[in-house]
Amino acid sequence: MIGPGSVRPMPAIEAVLFDFGGVFTESPFLAAQEAGAELGLEAQVAMELCFGPYAEDTDHPWHRLERGEVTLEDARAALVKLAAERGLDVDPVQMLFRLSREDPQRETVVGRARAVRAAGMRTALVTNNVVEFGEGWRSLVPVDELFDVVVDSCHAGVRKPDARIFRLALEALEVAALNAAYLDDHPANVRAAEALGMHGIVVDEDRLAAFDRLDEVIREATHA
Repeated sequence: MIGPGSVRPMPAIEAVLFDFGGVFTESPFLAAQEAGAELGLEAQVAMELCFGPYAEDTDHPWHRLERGEVTLEDARAALVKLAAERGLDVDPVQMLFRLSREDPQRETVVGRARAVRAAGMRTALVTNNVVEFGEGWRSLVPVDELFDVVVDSCHAGVRKPDARIFRLALEALEVAALNAAYLDDHPANVRAAEALGMHGIVVDEDRLAAFDRLDEVIREATHA
């Protein structure tokens, strides 16, 4: 019996949900900032040009693209126009192409994710993504080996940080939020997952450190 002042045991972790970009690739936000710096743009300006107010869900062209409401061609034209209105001659989508460069951590990240599933956890990918990028991102990792469930914003019609996209994944996994952990490189997405009761882990530039933290969370829950 748990009495006054007692510490409630941490619910066991039964499932792990992963973001894609920023976990299985270098962060697209970092890519935008690096490209922006080469163009002489401040980091925040570069982020806004590419992604709009990413911590919100709006009618910004990139948000509509991630919800599958417009084509990449149309979104790209709208982004170029928005940049031109700020006096900038840049193609925000071009700024993201550096994500195709060699990624020294990906192979190890894939191995760590594979180990999570091999340990008996159910797994899901919850990604804000683009229809036209589907074949490309799926070629980077063994999707079927890593994930029981894939929830892609452009097919689901809802994007992070909207809580509905997380609920779709949890329902498909048949796991309660309290029994799930979530890894993402954008703090707003992690906060949204935590608001549902999940254990949130922000992934920084050293993505393997996030997997170390995930191991700690799983151990703490197991031995609580």
